[in-house]
Amino acid sequence: MPSTVLGEFLGTLVLILLGNGVVAGTLLEGTKSNGAGWIAITAGWGFAVLAGVLVAVGLDAPGELNPAVTLANVLFGTRTAPDALWHVGAQMLGAITGATLVWLHYLSHWGLTRDPAAVLACFCTAPAIRKTVPNLISEILGTMVLVIVASAIGTRAVAGTTPATNLGPALVGALVWGIGLSLGGPTGYAINPARDLGPRIAHALLPISGKGGNDWGYAWIPVVGPLVGGVLASMIWQASTGT
Repeated sequence: MPSTVLGEFLGTLVLILLGNGVVAGTLLEGTKSNGAGWIAITAGWGFAVLAGVLVAVGLDAPGELNPAVTLANVLFGTRTAPDALWHVGAQMLGAITGATLVWLHYLSHWGLTRDPAAVLACFCTAPAIRKTVPNLISEILGTMVLVIVASAIGTRAVAGTTPATNLGPALVGALVWGIGLSLGGPTGYAINPARDLGPRIAHALLPISGKGGNDWGYAWIPVVGPLVGGVLASMIWQASTGT
C-alpha cells in the first residue's frame, strides 16, 4: 500500500464533510443557514476543496481526491495503475465516511425535512432537467475544465519557482468555485465520481429520517461523465503541451 493512501482518504473525508455540509446547512429545515442559496453552496465547495487538498498534501499525498483526476494522472504518466487503484479506494472510503459525518453533524435536522429530494441532495447530485445526453455532456465538460485548468495551475509558467507555488491548493479551490458558479446549474457539478457515488452509498446505508430513494438510475452519469471528461482533458492537455 503506498504511503499516500491515508492522505487521499482524509483529504476526501474533509472535502465531503465540508462540501456536503454546506449543502445540508442550506437545505435542511431548522438550520441557521437554511436558504443560504447557490452562492453559499458553491463557495463552501470551493473552500472544501482547499481544505481537503491541504490535508492530503500535508500527509504527503498528491491531493487528487477525485478518481477522474487520478485517472488523468495515470494517462499523464505521473501515477502508476496500482497506486491509482489504492487512491480510488481511499477516495471512495473517505467520501462515504465524510458523508456519514455530515449525517451525524445534522442529526437533529433530518426528521424536520419533509422533502426526500432535499435530503438526497445533501449527499449526491441530481439534474435540474433530467435528460441523459445533456446531463452527461455537462459532467464531461465540467470535469474537462477542472483537469485542464488544474494542470495549468501546476505548470512552472503559472506557478513559477517562488513561494507562490504554495498557492496551488487555493487556486484549485477557486477553480472549483468558478466551475460551480458557471457550469454547475444543469447537474450540480459532481465532476468527481467519489464525491457523488460515495455519499450516495452512505445515503442508501444510513438510517436517515425522512429519506426516499437513492436515484440509482441517474447515479452512473456523475461517475461516467467525470471519468470521460478526465480522459479527454488529459488527451487535450498532452496534445497541447507535447508531453
